[in-house]
Amino acid sequence: MIRHYFLYIIVLLASSSCSSFLEVDPKDSISGEDVIHDQASAQAALNGAYVALRDYYSVNFQSIAYLSGDNVEWTGSQSQIQEFINHRVNPENSTIAATWNGIYQSVNRANNIIKVLSENDQLGIAENERALILGQAYAIRALSYFDLLRVWGGVPLITEPTARVGENAGVARSSSDETYALILQDLSAAEELLPQATNRFTFTKKTVWALKARFYLYREDWTQAIAFANRLLTDADYELLNPYYSFFKNNVTGTRESVFELYYNANELNPHRGQWQPQTNGGTRQWAPNAALVSLLTTPATGGARSELIARDNQNRWYGNLYYRSPASDPTYIVRIAELYLIRAEASAHTQNFDQAVADLNKVRARALLTPKPTSQNQAEILRAVEDERRLEFAFEAHRWFDLVRTKRAQDVLGISESFRILLPIPYSQILADPVLDQNPGYSF
Repeated sequence: MIRHYFLYIIVLLASSSCSSFLEVDPKDSISGEDVIHDQASAQAALNGAYVALRDYYSVNFQSIAYLSGDNVEWTGSQSQIQEFINHRVNPENSTIAATWNGIYQSVNRANNIIKVLSENDQLGIAENERALILGQAYAIRALSYFDLLRVWGGVPLITEPTARVGENAGVARSSSDETYALILQDLSAAEELLPQATNRFTFTKKTVWALKARFYLYREDWTQAIAFANRLLTDADYELLNPYYSFFKNNVTGTRESVFELYYNANELNPHRGQWQPQTNGGTRQWAPNAALVSLLTTPATGGARSELIARDNQNRWYGNLYYRSPASDPTYIVRIAELYLIRAEASAHTQNFDQAVADLNKVRARALLTPKPTSQNQAEILRAVEDERRLEFAFEAHRWFDLVRTKRAQDVLGISESFRILLPIPYSQILADPVLDQNPGYSF
C-alpha cells in the first residue's frame, strides 16, 4: 500500500557541536532493522531519517502548499502542476504520489529507530545518546504525520518499520483525531527525551515546544498554543532580526531568527532555488510570485521591508528571491520565531487578550517597517490582520494554504466551489495497491 522504501539509509557526518549542523554526504546503502547494532549505526540511521525529511521538503510537499494558496503562480507547461492552482487535483497526479511516498519514507526510517532503540538495550549505547537519538526519531515521525494530516486528513498510522513494498497492505486509514493523537504522543515522547538545548538544525526540546505551539494552534487549543509559544518567545536565544532580510540574505544559515531549518550544502543541493530563480540565474522560474502578491509586497503600507523577497529579471519579470544561493545550499525554513509571535497573537485574540494579540502582531510588523495596528480592533479585525500578516511574512514558506484550510476560509478566499477539495485525493496508485485504503470523499477513485 504505502510505497515507502526502507532500503536507503544514508550515512552522514554529524557535527559534534550543538550549534552546528548535519552535513549530508551519501556514503552507503543498508537495509533491515538489524543494521542498528551500535551507537555509530544508530546515528547513521538517524541521519538517514533527517535526509528523508529533507527530501520531502525539497520540492513536492512545499509545492502543494505554495500552489494551492494564492501567492504563487505556475509558469511551466505541466498540466498536473496547474491542478493545484485550479483546485482540480486528480488522484493520478504524480506530485501527490511523490509526496505521499516521500513522507512515508521519513516515517519508516523513524519507525526503525524507535523500534530498535526502544526494544533493545544491549547495543552498547550510552543512555544519554540513546535518548538523544530516540527523541529525534519521535520528532521526525511527529512532523511527518502532521504534514500527512495537513494534506490528506486521517491517514494509515504505521508505527512498525518495513523492508518491502506492500508489507503494510490492509492497514485502514485512521481518523483525523486519531492521527492528531499519535502526533501529540510522539511530540510528548520527544519532549521527554530531548535536552533543552538550542540547535537550529536538529530537533531539541525547544524545537518540540515550537511544534507543539503549532500543533495546538491547529487544534484550536488556544491556551496551550500560547503556553508553548511563550517558552520560545521568552528564550534569549531567539529573536526577530533586523532588517527583515537578515535571516536569509548573504548566505547566512542558523541565525537567531531560526528555530528549526533543514540544511543543504554544495554536494546536496536544495532544488527550491532552481524553481524560483530565472533563467539568467540558472533557474527555471516555474514558481513565481503572482500579481496579487507582488502588489502586496511592493506596496510600502503592506509589504514594507518584505519587498526584499522578490526581484526582477532582465525581462522585467518578478521572481521569488528567498532561495537564491549558488550553488543551491539554501536552507528550508521549518519554524522561525516570527511564527511563534503570530501563533501567540492569533491564540490571544481567541482568548480575548486583544492587547497581547496586537502587541505580538505589531512586533512582527515593526520588523517589516510597517505602521502598527491600532489596539482598538475587535476580535474579527485582529484575526484577519494576523491572517494577512502570515500571508506576507511567510510568503514563500509552506503556510498560506494550510492556514486557510485550518481557519475554514479556503473556500471563500480562494473561490473553491467544492468543499471536498480542501483535502487532496489519496494517490490512485495507493488505492490500487490496497483495497482497504478509502479515498477521500468526492474523488472518483
